[in-house]
Amino acid sequence: MDMLIAKGIEKFYGDLHVLKGVDVTISRGEVVSIVGASGAGKSTLLHILGTLDEADKGEVKVGETNITKLKGDKLAEFRNLEIGFIFQFHNLLPEFNAEENIIIPGLIAGRDEKELKKRAFELATILGVESRLEHKPSELSGGEQQRVAVARALINDPKIIFADEPSGNLDSKSAQDLHELFFRLRDEFGQSFVIVTHNQELAQMADRMLTMQDGKIVSGI
Repeated sequence: MDMLIAKGIEKFYGDLHVLKGVDVTISRGEVVSIVGASGAGKSTLLHILGTLDEADKGEVKVGETNITKLKGDKLAEFRNLEIGFIFQFHNLLPEFNAEENIIIPGLIAGRDEKELKKRAFELATILGVESRLEHKPSELSGGEQQRVAVARALINDPKIIFADEPSGNLDSKSAQDLHELFFRLRDEFGQSFVIVTHNQELAQMADRMLTMQDGKIVSGI
C-alpha cells in the first residue's frame, strides 16, 4: 500500500531550477534513502515531501490526503499528527529536559500530558535513554540527543518519518546504532522512513536507494 505519492514536483529559487519534475512513491513500512551530490536537490525534495516547503508545481499525497491543498492551521495540524522529522542538528529546546522535549508535539496536539509521559518513557526505553529523561540536552551526548529527537518524532505515532542527514554529527558507533534503530522501529511500528544521507552504509541498508542528480531522480525509482 502506498504511503506517499509525489508527482511532477518542481521547485525554483529565483532562476535556479532545483527540482525538475520529480516523481516519488513510498510504500507503507518502507525505508527509502535519497543520495546524491551536494546541490542535487535532496533536502529540498525532503522538505517538500514533509510539508516544510511548498512545490511550485506538482502534488504530494500522504495516505489519502493531498497535502499540497492544505494551508495554514490545517497543514500545521496534519504535519504535527501525521509526519515526524529527524534532523542532523537535533533541534532540542535547551531549557527543557529530554522528557519535555519528547512530549512537546503531543502537547501541541492537545493530548493528555500523563499519557504522553507514559508514551515518552516507552519510547525512551526502546531507544535506550529512559534513564536520561530528566536531563537537559546539554547534559546528553550527541547520540543521546539524537535518540531523544527520534522519540520526539515518534510521539504522535506519525505515518511517515523524514530524516535529513540524521547521523551527520554522530561518531561512527553512534551512527551505526542509529541506523540499526531505524529498521527496528520500522519493524516494530510499521512506519515509513525517508532518509536523506551522505552515509553510504545507511543508504545501502535501506529497502530502496534513490539517487538524485541535477534536480531529478536518476536511479532507484
